[in-house]
Amino acid sequence: MSDALISLIPIYGPWIIFGIVALESAGVPLPGETILVAASLFAASTGQINIVVVVLAAAAGAIVGDGTGYVVGRRMGLPFLRRYGRYIRLDEDRLLIGRYLFLRFGSAVVFFGRFIAVLRMFAALLAGASNMPAARFFFFNITGGICWACLFGFGAYAVGAEIHKISGALSVISLGLFIAAGSALSIFIRRNEVTLRRRAEVALSDHSSG
Repeated sequence: MSDALISLIPIYGPWIIFGIVALESAGVPLPGETILVAASLFAASTGQINIVVVVLAAAAGAIVGDGTGYVVGRRMGLPFLRRYGRYIRLDEDRLLIGRYLFLRFGSAVVFFGRFIAVLRMFAALLAGASNMPAARFFFFNITGGICWACLFGFGAYAVGAEIHKISGALSVISLGLFIAAGSALSIFIRRNEVTLRRRAEVALSDHSSG
């Protein structure tokens, strides 16, 4: 699917970037970050699309998609996520972990969740279902979306530009380091999912009884 979507970048430009990022942010399992990086590399290598347009489209998609997810979560609540979450890979364990993270870290989950693949699709839905105040959510949603789009968009563009100046192994190493840095937090979350689930069970049980 990723390859097919990436092939649409030269045709639809910023619209495909906006659409994929927005849908992923609203909870649909699509490769939003991959599209952003691919479009930025495409901008660096061909010049057919302006990198500023790429970043703006991704930021707008992130903000609009998260806003939609928040409204859905706020209106439908946790029962809706428990019933239909499995269709977007939000199973009971991830829902439990998400509620725990919101209980512990609140606003930081909305901001930094944008940078973590495991949380990116679910943060807005969970924020709404957890009744996070709208003003606080949209502040961290907007700042997180802009920072994420700038970091990955301009970062990938810089790497793509350097590839034309260096050759062979150095090109591969540069690109590899960038991708590794972007996915480090996601790997950490996956490896510690069991531990987080156990902590979540204890914390939410104590919170409910209190």
